[in-house]
Amino acid sequence: MTDFQTLTVETDTRGVAYLTLNRPERHNALNAALIADLASAAAMLAADDAVRVVVLTGMGASFCAGGDLGWFRDTLALDRAGRVAQSADLGQMLAALAHLPKPLIGRIQGPAYGGGMGMIAVCDIAIGAEAARFGLTEVRLGLIPANISPHVIARIGAARARAKMLSGALFDAAEAERIGLLDCSVPLADLDAAVEVIVAAHLEAAPGAVAATKALIRDVAATPAQDHVRLTSERLADAWESAEGRIGIDAFLARKTPPWRSGS
Repeated sequence: MTDFQTLTVETDTRGVAYLTLNRPERHNALNAALIADLASAAAMLAADDAVRVVVLTGMGASFCAGGDLGWFRDTLALDRAGRVAQSADLGQMLAALAHLPKPLIGRIQGPAYGGGMGMIAVCDIAIGAEAARFGLTEVRLGLIPANISPHVIARIGAARARAKMLSGALFDAAEAERIGLLDCSVPLADLDAAVEVIVAAHLEAAPGAVAATKALIRDVAATPAQDHVRLTSERLADAWESAEGRIGIDAFLARKTPPWRSGS
């Protein structure tokens, strides 16, 4: 595994990679180095066939406090082209995590604000600690939640995004669960066990089929309804013709366990 300046990546024998933001003294706030490390880590994990599930979390008390103060100061010194380029780096990193061809499970152990909310929104499933607090706080700084908005809106919907983005008010984990930012919230002491239940379920799925299903969800959402029959019929034919599809169906017909299942 590559050494990173601002995060750690550790993979267990099951193929579960733990991607941990590691700037606890700065509440895991985003800066240029962390954004670059996250983009590199996403590319590395996407290309590693041994990785089947990725768990995203933060070191210390906070999950991610949004933008780092030093990063804001650096941005003030840039011209418009520099600010656009810096902003695009953040957007591309979020897209890389969102398009990761593995399940991305958020282990949200503490508060998340601003860009940290975008980090939650790109997760396929997010489990949070009950004591965590959340906020789309950009408007309180006179800014807008630009790069994270496609992911937040996709996760919680436009109406709920307006309710949270326009005031920047903080809210608790119960509210985050109600609006769909979190899939569930649990006491911090139970967080690891709750994440493990989700991880174990995903390890029962065929890795190639998971990647294809993530792409299918994304493509169906971006395709006009009149094209859905054609798109989905072709994708299912692709699955039947894949090596995993042949192995899985043969195992099903023979009443055997396919090799990617834990019982095999």
